[in-house]
Amino acid sequence: MTAQDFVALEQLLAEQDEPQLSPQQFKEVFRQHPAGVAVVALRHEGRPVGFTATSVISVSAAPPLLAFSLASSSSSWPAVSAARTLAVSFLADHQDDVSARFATSGIDRFADGGWSSLPTGEPVIDGAVSWLRARVVQRTPVGDSYLVSLRALSSGTTDASALVYRDRTYHRLSDDTVV
Repeated sequence: MTAQDFVALEQLLAEQDEPQLSPQQFKEVFRQHPAGVAVVALRHEGRPVGFTATSVISVSAAPPLLAFSLASSSSSWPAVSAARTLAVSFLADHQDDVSARFATSGIDRFADGGWSSLPTGEPVIDGAVSWLRARVVQRTPVGDSYLVSLRALSSGTTDASALVYRDRTYHRLSDDTVV
């Protein structure tokens, strides 16, 4: 986000006089909202880069579009800002350790293995519920983050169950939880 973008957004928000939630209150609301867990991964300057994301959303089926958000302060942002393509791996219920590893700063998140490269080079997590290879179509500055919009190009699936994150805790879905 450029300084000009940030100033324009701040001016727009200042024009709105209604009260708003504090960052802490906002986070508390979303901690109660369960989210699927994904690893977004790509190649940047010849090396794999990846991070855990719970903000991945389906946007449109026709054309097949999805999006995720990423803080502009993230160590992965420089790679994402330059990426043409990337992969999103939706983690399986036994991959909470993978999620934790890709959410940890300052380590080589790929060093412990458990991933493979697609023929086109994007890393995907082995054993994930599913993955999508996607082309970046737009990076939109929103607040202190970017909304990254993608067009799905190819995919793969397994029979695994999904990993879910709620209130700072991982959860497993099973047939016992079906309503």
